[in-house]
Amino acid sequence: MEMPSGIERFVRPQFRGFTGYSASTSPDTLEGKVEVSQRDIVKLNANENPYGCSPRVLKALAEKPEYHIYPDNGQQMLRRTIAKYAGFPAERIVAGHGSNSLIDYLVRLFVGPGDEVINFSPTFDLYRFSTQMYGGTLVNIPRDDNFNIDVTKTLSFVNEKTRLIFLATPNNPTGTVIGQGDIRRLLETGIPVIIDEAYYEFSGETSMPLAAEFDNLIVLRSFSKWAGLAGLRVGYGVFPLRIAEYLMAIKIPHNVSAAAEIAVRESLADLDYLQSRIRDIVNERERLFTELKKIPFLTPFPSQANFIYCLVKDGQATALHDALERKGVLIRNFTTSVRISVGKPEQTDKLIRALRTI
Repeated sequence: MEMPSGIERFVRPQFRGFTGYSASTSPDTLEGKVEVSQRDIVKLNANENPYGCSPRVLKALAEKPEYHIYPDNGQQMLRRTIAKYAGFPAERIVAGHGSNSLIDYLVRLFVGPGDEVINFSPTFDLYRFSTQMYGGTLVNIPRDDNFNIDVTKTLSFVNEKTRLIFLATPNNPTGTVIGQGDIRRLLETGIPVIIDEAYYEFSGETSMPLAAEFDNLIVLRSFSKWAGLAGLRVGYGVFPLRIAEYLMAIKIPHNVSAAAEIAVRESLADLDYLQSRIRDIVNERERLFTELKKIPFLTPFPSQANFIYCLVKDGQATALHDALERKGVLIRNFTTSVRISVGKPEQTDKLIRALRTI
């Protein structure tokens, strides 16, 4: 590899050729590139809640006058509020600028050059992103044809270099839930196990009770999906007490905005409303799955999240993605497969009509 010159020569070598995280396309970048107006674009590529946040959130945000004041860096009220929902003491809760930032903090805390992180592919790419950012080595263990994990095979990869095991359940992008028996076997290794439950509210299955039994279990969750707060970026985790203390020390100061704190408080005060929207999304997920099965070039997989993963015939996912984008329907492209977020019924209808014309 040719050595860089100028200021680039001071860049750390591990970042030469580094591949960043590929985020979803935003509708406001497609002006003049699609066949519909920007307001008619159907955005099904980022697993957002199509119904938005609780009305209480919007009202409370509009009424707060002190946005010029920093939020509490210690997150005292926020952690107590989340603790009531999570069922663990506030001292074990840490919130972040989305659960993504907590993933980054955890890798920063545990992983350095030469350390290994176990990962089950396909899955959320941020685990790879953060591991490589801090010089760690990602040990990718492929899931089986139904996207389950092989724990016996995984145990053969655990060694003195292993620092973390990442496991998303429901998994992104496949929507697969992993059984508690498999999770327990991973925990019995003693290696820190991070269970990413960003889509927990859509499945109702959680590893949280195991956090009272295992001191190497970390459970992460998000308000982006179920509570409709993706634009405000707030997530949290339940950690062993000492790890929570470490994270509070190494996190970026004021890492959760005052607006996000308000949004969490009002969301958790309006659970009946939000849970009714979750039911709407789950019901629409089942209808979407039924409709996708009728499309001859797609093979959809059952999902416990708010999206559906599909293999595309002959691996033509990019062509499908691009064709739908031109029609104003945005989905997530994984080269040979696609992930389609669950939208409102009318958005499902537009998607299916577009698919039938391709």
